[in-house]
Amino acid sequence: LVNDADTVKTENGVSMASEPKTICGYTNLGIASVENHLNIREGAGEDTELVGALPVDAGCEILSQEGEWYQIESGKVTGYVKGEFLLTGEAAAARAEEVKSIMATSVTQTLNARVEPNTDCNIWTMIAEGESLHVIEDMGEWLKVDVDGDECYIASEFVEVSEQLPKAMTMTEIRYGEGISDVRVDMVQYACQFVGNRYVWGGTSLTNGADCSGFTWAVFRNFGISIPRTSDSQGRAGREVNYSEAQPGDIIYYGGHVGIYLGGGRIVHASTPATGIKTENALYRSVKSVRRYY
Repeated sequence: LVNDADTVKTENGVSMASEPKTICGYTNLGIASVENHLNIREGAGEDTELVGALPVDAGCEILSQEGEWYQIESGKVTGYVKGEFLLTGEAAAARAEEVKSIMATSVTQTLNARVEPNTDCNIWTMIAEGESLHVIEDMGEWLKVDVDGDECYIASEFVEVSEQLPKAMTMTEIRYGEGISDVRVDMVQYACQFVGNRYVWGGTSLTNGADCSGFTWAVFRNFGISIPRTSDSQGRAGREVNYSEAQPGDIIYYGGHVGIYLGGGRIVHASTPATGIKTENALYRSVKSVRRYY
């Protein structure tokens, strides 16, 4: 399973192995080859507990193989997946070239995303430390990045740039606090079924593609709750509550973008065409308002 390392010759002619090749940070790359997501289980069998999921085209480190099962590690998840749904070797390397993204990860406590590549212009939003943004263009001292479908600019000195693949989703990322109503539990469970599906501008289909407000609108509609169609309207309607009081099923409004609060400091949202529907830290950018509709 181990990738071949490059070999180098020393002065005395002895060949020695250099560091193993890595692809997007993986030495033994596997990529989920599925339509939606690939279940990660605690053990090598379908009767074992689910511990996470690999979205389509997500990368993982292959640790070992047990028959038709691979032990893998991706993000914060370690477990087993069925080998028939995992690209490996040259097939994985080729797919990585097609789907990898250049990502900029914030290494400062608060990263300003600006409307122009200079410090004299307005700040569009603020990005939390550790959050990653898709790089559209490297401009030297500045990077043009995608922030939920909007083009913004961040200073290169405050980020680390790398080639990345999507990572596994942990089970805790879709868990939430106790003491909430059944409809809230049902809503966030329902919404998280569509993680990994496409982002489509103007779309309202949970399976074929939705934009941020189309996603929230369609999820709420499934539970007979009528909310406005656009993100700005959703961010003004309903009842405003403090973020500290947010409950699963509330809408988090970021200014031009919305997501559904899951609890535990996380949201699920239709993020960008590059990342689709995903879960994320609710404070990955500055919150404008929290809206409660029921």
